[in-house]
Order: sequence, then structure tokens, then C-alpha cells
Amino acid sequence: MGMFDKLKDMKKLKDLDSTLAKERMESEINGVKVVVNGKAEVISITLSDTLDKEAQEKTVKDCVNDACGKAKMIMAKKAAEISGFNF
Repeated sequence: MGMFDKLKDMKKLKDLDSTLAKERMESEINGVKVVVNGKAEVISITLSDTLDKEAQEKTVKDCVNDACGKAKMIMAKKAAEISGFNF
């Protein structure tokens, strides 16, 4: 693999990172809403007015895990596209 090939691969990774940063996945449970980007970074969390503290904490955790799971699927799909593998 020559230097030019490595540079092309680096550009693909940079483009992938940029694409993933723009993606948005959300999860909403019982009025709690979590939005993450394709890199599984939390963009926003909206809390519920009706849940008690304990329920709110559990629901936020569940929403984050759900949204991050969606983000991981997007990451895998996008990575497969640029590497030439297909699911």
C-alpha cells in the first residue's frame, strides 16, 4: 500500500467521522427523550415532568442505551459502505 492509498483511506475515515457527526438517532420513553449523533455522542436530553427521580434516572439510562445502540448500527453500516463490505 503506497502513501497515496493511505492518504485516501485517511480521507475516507475523516469523511466517515464527519458523516456520523451529522447523523441523529433518538429514543423516547415515557416523556424522556435522548438524541445522539452517529458517533454515539449525546446531543440532547429532555426529561419528563411526570416521572419521579428514580424512574427518570432509569428511563434516561434506557434511552441513552437505545439511542447509542442505533448509532452503533449506523456506524457499522457506514463503515461497511466505505470499506466495500455489505451487510
